Amino acid sequence: MTTTSDPAPQPRTSTPATQHRTRFFDHRIPSLHAGRYRIDNRHTFKDVSGADRVIDATPQPFDVVEPRFSFDPTGINAQFPVPDAVGTYSQTLAHINLDAPGLPWNRLLGEGQPPAVPWMALLLFRENELPEDPDAVGLVKTGTVGALLNGDHGDGTPPALLPQSLRPGECDEQCASIFVPKDLFDAVKPLPSEMAYLAHLREGGRPDATRAGDTPAPDEGELNAVLVANRFPDAAGGRHVAHLVSLEGHDQYLTAPAPANGVRLVSLTSWSFTTEADSGVGFGDLAHHLASADGINPRPADELRLRVPVPGPADPSTEQAEAVSRVQAGAVALPQRLETGERTFAFYRGPLTAQPARNLPAAAAARLESPGEALIYLQRYGVFDAAYAAAFTTGRTLALADAEFRSALLEFRSAARTAARRLASHPELAARATSALSARQLTAPLAYEAFDRLLTEGDARSGGARLVQALDQAGPQLRAGRRRTAARTRRSPGDVRAVLAQPGIASLLTQAAPDTFAKVTAWLDALRRLELLSLSHLIPDPRALPAESIRFAYLDPAWVRAAVDGALSVGVGHALDADLNALAAGGGPVAKCAVLINSSLVANWPNTITTAYAGADVVEPVRDVVYGTEIRLLLYPLLIDRFELAEPPRGLCFGISDIGTIELRAISGDQIGRPLGEFPPRESRSDIFHGFARFLRPGDHDVLNVDGTGDALLPALSQAHDLTGAQRISSAQFALQMINAPQAQTFSRP
Repeated sequence: MTTTSDPAPQPRTSTPATQHRTRFFDHRIPSLHAGRYRIDNRHTFKDVSGADRVIDATPQPFDVVEPRFSFDPTGINAQFPVPDAVGTYSQTLAHINLDAPGLPWNRLLGEGQPPAVPWMALLLFRENELPEDPDAVGLVKTGTVGALLNGDHGDGTPPALLPQSLRPGECDEQCASIFVPKDLFDAVKPLPSEMAYLAHLREGGRPDATRAGDTPAPDEGELNAVLVANRFPDAAGGRHVAHLVSLEGHDQYLTAPAPANGVRLVSLTSWSFTTEADSGVGFGDLAHHLASADGINPRPADELRLRVPVPGPADPSTEQAEAVSRVQAGAVALPQRLETGERTFAFYRGPLTAQPARNLPAAAAARLESPGEALIYLQRYGVFDAAYAAAFTTGRTLALADAEFRSALLEFRSAARTAARRLASHPELAARATSALSARQLTAPLAYEAFDRLLTEGDARSGGARLVQALDQAGPQLRAGRRRTAARTRRSPGDVRAVLAQPGIASLLTQAAPDTFAKVTAWLDALRRLELLSLSHLIPDPRALPAESIRFAYLDPAWVRAAVDGALSVGVGHALDADLNALAAGGGPVAKCAVLINSSLVANWPNTITTAYAGADVVEPVRDVVYGTEIRLLLYPLLIDRFELAEPPRGLCFGISDIGTIELRAISGDQIGRPLGEFPPRESRSDIFHGFARFLRPGDHDVLNVDGTGDALLPALSQAHDLTGAQRISSAQFALQMINAPQAQTFSRP
């Protein structure tokens, strides 16, 4: 099977079995922010003389109460990475999903801050960064709000909150806080404008919102607030802790240096996880390497075929061209010793071929009876093609090695032989073969049935059953001196093999021993699915499937049929046994093509999704098996046009792919979210991750430069979507771009 590869892994875009909608919204601005308010009423009475009278009513204070220093942890819908998780997360931005959709915007960050800027942010810290939590396990200082504001929680400048903004009794509430040193806070703090892009609303629900021109209102029951961290975990690995912090009262330090003594932040919630050292090789890297040697250009189609790569001479002779042609078709040259003692070589291959197998000449018989019949002699070159002969011997060897199959085959043929001979000797049974003849009548002793007929058959008017009539007449006949003589007749057994050609007889004989016949056909079907063959039968030379490679192949049905004939040749004593083999040789269909993967993907991502297509239709494999730990074989009943490797599914998360890019997605039109290609575009393999490093702040803290000075991500994404001037993508559109979707690699047959 010849293939070409798409140039890069792409997010999986095939339609899932169950449709689901995901929409993003920028924010939820309340009609009235949390805080303390007062209603003042004034009545003015107009006097005709011009002297107005003003009456001021008693002021009515009220509070809009929302979480400020803590909130109910049951309101957390999800966290990623999940608490205490262990994995490779160095390319993932941690995020938290809150049930209350308006929580991040229910109060203002500070005076003069736009309402779209949330008052909370998700900050990520590593081991030995927080003095009060060097192991990054989530240690916090706890105490009252009043103690926090008075600086009694410990080091660091507390939030600068106006006393009149506190509700009565609020100072007595409990809260948790963390101390962040000045340099660390200045390195990881988000800008207010960035905070607006690191928070958004997510809605999931019915798929009807994806219809063109149909934009229903958000489903309130499906809305969640999402806050995303602006920092990647350490590629060297280690423990990390994520804190959802309140930046209210610290907004002045977001655009100016923090105090020399650092800051003390309210920690609304926290969790920790461990990231393993990033080897630099992930699912996307491995999948992409299968399709591209240099990371940019797809591998040639010939390189993806199952065969030993043997370069041919520039100007081959006829003999050389023939040898190269056979090797290119998937054969290998092996030493051979002839029965005469001569030593030569022969071409051999298994059932998998790099090219469609050549058509064989018409067979002299319906089946092979020996490996010699399957040996192909290339007279012009004086060598042999032993593929089919080896297939016959392989099938025969496997059958001889399996005592259960061997016994079942011999028992079936014995029962079928007996039944066939009975039908040949008793034409009246053969005449009933297509109607009421049962399996018991093929196997039960005929003497029993003859005695049953004596008891039941006869003329009721003349005395009933034939046996009763005979006994009644025997005494008078003997007394009269009469003896009954009957002419002895000998039944001709007839042509037993001819019986098999009669309509309905063949299928009836399979019922002579139905259990053993089922065992035989099941074993042969397993052989057709290549389940009984070792990897060396399929790949005679390991160079045809080197490490970290994918290969496509055709299946040769003639090879499989030769193996089946070899298995059925066991115990054949005469022509009738060979004819009975045809009853079991039908079996299921043979697969048309195969995909073999030799990669650490198989061991490290055992739940990798493989999808094959024939046109627009998905083709399910007839077999999917792993040899050892890193070689996976998939057999398909149809010739496939496209094959896709997809990373195992996971929850929605944000970050960059294994190949160091994000997937640019459409932000308008009828197909919002449609993949548009890699961003930033890579020019070479060396651009992996280093290409995206241009959007990181200086200082080796792996903090994303969303909208700061220098080369920021937000303006670059806006430009990639052809937005000019002051136009920018929104926070919801930014979230859409940063989705770290499972990677997929597609191979297409030209």
